[in-house]
Amino acid sequence: MTSLYDSICRLNRPYLIAEAGVNHNGNINLAYRLIDAAKQSGADAVKFQIFKTENLLTLSAPLAEYQKKEGLVSQFEMAKQLELSFDDFKALKNYSEKVGITFLSTPDDEESLEFLNGLGVALIKIGSGEVTNLPFLRLVAKTKKFIILSTGMSTLEEVQEAVKAIFNEGNQQLILLHCVSAYPAPVEQIHLRAMETLKTTFKLPVGFSDHTLGISISLAAAALGAKVIEKHLTIDKNLSGPDHASSLNPAEMKSLAEGLAQVAMALGNGVKKPAPCEINTKTVVRKSIVVNKDLKKGDIISALDLACKRPGNGIAPKYLDKIVGLKVKKTIKKDTLLTWDMLQ
Repeated sequence: MTSLYDSICRLNRPYLIAEAGVNHNGNINLAYRLIDAAKQSGADAVKFQIFKTENLLTLSAPLAEYQKKEGLVSQFEMAKQLELSFDDFKALKNYSEKVGITFLSTPDDEESLEFLNGLGVALIKIGSGEVTNLPFLRLVAKTKKFIILSTGMSTLEEVQEAVKAIFNEGNQQLILLHCVSAYPAPVEQIHLRAMETLKTTFKLPVGFSDHTLGISISLAAAALGAKVIEKHLTIDKNLSGPDHASSLNPAEMKSLAEGLAQVAMALGNGVKKPAPCEINTKTVVRKSIVVNKDLKKGDIISALDLACKRPGNGIAPKYLDKIVGLKVKKTIKKDTLLTWDMLQ
């Protein structure tokens, strides 16, 4: 039986994760709607963030700049409003399976990791904030589940330490995602070729966790060889919450899914040859060797007797030098495309 890891690696397009994250705003009914939207958009998986606030944050943990617009005092206060219970996530996984989309989650603490492992998720997605949390990465690796690790805010050396920690636990089913952890992330700071650096350095499949506005950078990542694309999804960008404004709405997520499929088709197999759709055009727009005056039998052809004009179903211009000096076998009218049987 082919594993999900192998299946993703063999896909001819990126595996698309619709990141519901905490865009349910602590409301399970909104979480159900996000699952439906992810499925209808064509995403392969829907992913939530799972945590126990008390395990994740100190009471005084400060807000990130992009979170301050909500008027909250601390991360703890914000996270508590966005927390769903383990029973909620069990119900969401069951619902995801019912509608036919893979349920994924990012655990942000050890208790949540243990819950997800017992829930039987297909893989463990680790957020960028855990790259330097080597003890936690070792625990994830020990589950023997396929891991996707985002690498936002990280140096290459930090990623090396993270990969080593995972590999040392005997788990090498790993995909690395390039990421810039800003919401939204400015395009001029994305440095998308760092994704290729990860691939070259670690000889691992790579992808892109995209926090830019719109879908163009995700499509660019697909063209550069991303095996996974992760993008935030919201029902409504105007909802309160830290991630809605920088997320895609359902229509945009559908456009992304369609665009990724188109990029995959456009990349092709690397063979340079005429496409079937070009065959007619090739004949019409290429040129052939023609005579630019009337010639009679026995004439010796000079360069001044020849021109190159459309269409391209005669002798190709590259043979012009070979034709100069040949003898005409029969009368040829001006503007006639030459054929080899006219010459000797």
